[in-house]
Amino acid sequence: MHRSSAIFRHAQSGASDTAQAMSRILAALTPADLALVILFVGEGHDLHRVEAALQGLPSSLPVIGCTTAGEIGRGGYLDGHIVAIGLPRELFRVAVGHIEGLRDFSPEQARDLAFELRAELTFSTADWSNEVAFLLTDGLSLMEDQLVWALSEALSQSPLVGGSAGDGLRFGQTHVLHQGRFMSDAAVLAVLRTPCTVTAFRFDHLNPTDMRMVVTDADPDQRLVRQINGMPAGPEYARLLGKDPQHLTPFIFAANPVVSKIGNDHHVLAIQRVEPDGTLRFFSAVEPGLVLRLATSVDLVAHLDSQLAELSCNGPLPAILACDCILRRLEAQHTQNRGRISTVLERYQVAGFNTYGEQFNMMHVNQTFTGLAFHPPQPDPETVFSLTGGGD
Repeated sequence: MHRSSAIFRHAQSGASDTAQAMSRILAALTPADLALVILFVGEGHDLHRVEAALQGLPSSLPVIGCTTAGEIGRGGYLDGHIVAIGLPRELFRVAVGHIEGLRDFSPEQARDLAFELRAELTFSTADWSNEVAFLLTDGLSLMEDQLVWALSEALSQSPLVGGSAGDGLRFGQTHVLHQGRFMSDAAVLAVLRTPCTVTAFRFDHLNPTDMRMVVTDADPDQRLVRQINGMPAGPEYARLLGKDPQHLTPFIFAANPVVSKIGNDHHVLAIQRVEPDGTLRFFSAVEPGLVLRLATSVDLVAHLDSQLAELSCNGPLPAILACDCILRRLEAQHTQNRGRISTVLERYQVAGFNTYGEQFNMMHVNQTFTGLAFHPPQPDPETVFSLTGGGD
């Protein structure tokens, strides 16, 4: 039910009865000395019952969260669970805010929110210089690209990491949690101050190939690509793979991603589904004229293990809060590696959720493992952030 670390407090429940699951989780968290609770709520749970359970918490304790496309906790990959992370007040100060009406938000609104939250913490924790932002968004809003750009401007050098809420594989409706209620078409931002050293990370297990394609017709606002190489996008993508256009599935998309390569870096532009007219719907905006490359996968398990080991190489295991794309989970399942991935996730005490997309500083990305690693405070107060990124 519960596991503790020097930095986070973790609790989870796989009980199908939502009220029972929440009762167990809140008892295990002992929230009286927490600065923030983060909830990841799996498929099948009654969101109204989650809201009702939260009414018993102190009004001064902020609780944020979202619905998921899968959970990560004790045991690795989980299904239908509620996973909770508690941040203790002795190591964290938190300011939380939200944006409703996300599809019509203004960049000024997002920047003002980030400025306000940072100012709130600056006056209360001037002696804790390590600051990071954690973002949860409606995963079907189509607004993550614009949102992270505006927020990052206001956050300055403070890393921004986050994930897009999920709805299993239904892609029907996703929710974020703030002030005791679940909302769609909304985003929640938490700005954290801590004496812990924080590593913001983003990595994937993909290598670009030389097989290129050009987006010749697209609607970036709707994340639709209508034509590739002057041909209907779905059939042309299938032709390049040597596949039947009628057999394009989420696993095919996960196993055969496309990337945009800039210099030595690349960014995954993951495909969500093919529409009846052959249009490809992506998880992020794709502009006309963009050159895409097919990518190949390296060993998913070995790559995850090596990257998490690198985060832990200079001392004890950090507390890891992760946003892991649903397409990575699908690949693990279809390659029969789910159990091995779960073993790695548990070994490094990862907690988090499977997303419809990830946020890293000014970018909305896909098919990545993105998150925050919190290391115990150092004796020297002059600690700084470490940022890692890239694809290899």
